[in-house]
Amino acid sequence: MAKLVALKMAYTTVVIACMLMAASHHHVDASITCAEITALLTPCIPYALILMLTHLYHALRSQPCWLHASPTRSSEGPYRLPTVCCEAVTTLDDNSNTVEEDRAACSCIMSGLSLIPGINYDLVSTLPEKCNHTCPYTITATTDCSK
Repeated sequence: MAKLVALKMAYTTVVIACMLMAASHHHVDASITCAEITALLTPCIPYALILMLTHLYHALRSQPCWLHASPTRSSEGPYRLPTVCCEAVTTLDDNSNTVEEDRAACSCIMSGLSLIPGINYDLVSTLPEKCNHTCPYTITATTDCSK
């Protein structure tokens, strides 16, 4: 179990580092850069990965996953959206004021998410609503940010 936790933490750290390196080369002409967006939203990554990792862990152990065993639990199980993640969504929303800025932010987010194997796009797409914000685009695996 400890090895799995250490492996997950190491993996997440490498993915975040890769995202930051990729973002630094993907500058957008907006009031907020892709590197800033990536840094802002990095605290949201574990939330969007945790369910996938929980399912993987239980599959590897060949045991039923508690997420499906208890109808009283939310689809998130005991994992809650970190406050810092909602603060990031608020900051991003406050800094994306034009269609061009929205498209640039969307492209940056999609580029970053494409680097994270196992990302849960369903959870990612609920972040604005869970943080009491609206988003001009919906993040899915096939989002076209140019529209």
